[in-house]
Amino acid sequence: MRNRFDTQLTLLNKEIIEMGALCETTINDAVKALIEKDKELAKKTIEAEKQIDQKEKDIEALCLKLLLQQQPVARDLRLISAALKMITDMERIGDQAADIADIVMLADLSLPTDFKDIKQMAEATIKMVTESVEAFVQRDLVLAKEVIAYDDVVDNLFDVIKNEVIDTIGNMPKQSREEQNKMGLDVIDILMIAKYFERIGDHATNIAEWVEFSITGTHMEQEE
Repeated sequence: MRNRFDTQLTLLNKEIIEMGALCETTINDAVKALIEKDKELAKKTIEAEKQIDQKEKDIEALCLKLLLQQQPVARDLRLISAALKMITDMERIGDQAADIADIVMLADLSLPTDFKDIKQMAEATIKMVTESVEAFVQRDLVLAKEVIAYDDVVDNLFDVIKNEVIDTIGNMPKQSREEQNKMGLDVIDILMIAKYFERIGDHATNIAEWVEFSITGTHMEQEE
């Protein structure tokens, strides 16, 4: 019976790794579509979000099967419960990457920027997603705590972009009202994109906190 349970736990790890990889690809594609103004890639990113939704349903079904059929002990029960919480955050990561792609589809951003800080935010959030999933699979408490701490990097980048947006608005050159309106919409879109990345970082932090719970039995909310 235990061998069968361990086999299904291995499958659970595999499915979560695959869901994490889908999230990473979706984030990558969203930022690439933004930088290259590639609406076809943006459309592909939005469609890929459906794969993440389906993966969430598949993992949820597997977790419920483990709970109902295998009668897990306390440690295993924590692990399965954490997995159920994690996939909810991963699904929302997919949603927010798709939201970025939506902006690319609908907007024609023309700000004089190389999106350096946006790219850094994307790289930072992908790192957090990757390492939070790895921490779960490896049962690595140290790595989970590092992911939680790394959220400060994403938050700081958001503040940098927010200040850049404020400076851009404050230093707008004299233009026609139509041009001013267009630039105003552009900076709002950039701020929204940065906010979506910040939320992705928050969800990756949540995943790492559930990893900590699966290992220690204590969740940060319970400590506060």
